[in-house]
Amino acid sequence: MSLVWSLIASFLYVEIFIVLMLVLPVASPQRWQRFFKSRFLAMLSRQAQTYFYLLLFVLVLFLLEAIREMRKYSHNEPTAEQHLNVGMQHSMRLFRAQRNFYISGFAIFLCMVIRRLVSLITTQAQLLAQSEASMKQAQSATAAARSLMTQQKDGEDKPKDGDKPKPSAPSADEVKVDELKQRIAELEGELNRERKDKEAMKSQSESLNREYDRLTEEYSKLQKRIAITSNDKSD
Repeated sequence: MSLVWSLIASFLYVEIFIVLMLVLPVASPQRWQRFFKSRFLAMLSRQAQTYFYLLLFVLVLFLLEAIREMRKYSHNEPTAEQHLNVGMQHSMRLFRAQRNFYISGFAIFLCMVIRRLVSLITTQAQLLAQSEASMKQAQSATAAARSLMTQQKDGEDKPKDGDKPKPSAPSADEVKVDELKQRIAELEGELNRERKDKEAMKSQSESLNREYDRLTEEYSKLQKRIAITSNDKSD
């Protein structure tokens, strides 16, 4: 392996180590965030975009070179008349081209993976910091509300001597309760009127029944008299 490809292979091993460190639960996102915000990385981050694209460009060039070597030795296969040593050299060069292709390809892939992992870890650390700040604000607001409610309750339970309670504006519930009370009073009045009307109709019906019974009795008496009178006339 030449010096250039040895450096690229070493760079690939370093990338694998970095990916494992970022993926495994070695440190929390907050610690990674502090590490990314360190002075050394802050100095590098100013030109990090340029360095990243420059490194990616170099790796792509070596990848294209490896592809060219693969195509070259794949199409130019040794014939049967050539010496065995020539065939072995050809196979070795093809193997090296394939090895260089995989090394450069994985190096490019891991570059993008590391960049994405750093971005995700930074975003996660920021979200965790925001959630902690929101939780603290919510807890402080809850504590302030509880203390205010406690003070208000103590003030209502222990009024000062000579102090008159200040009239407060009726709330929506109180207004609704008053409306319901008025409605209940109206319904009770209507119910009383209905009861009186029912009793009047009942008494009137009873008087009509008594009058009907009296008239029926008189009618029966009158029929008896008529029957007796007709019998006397026939005799």
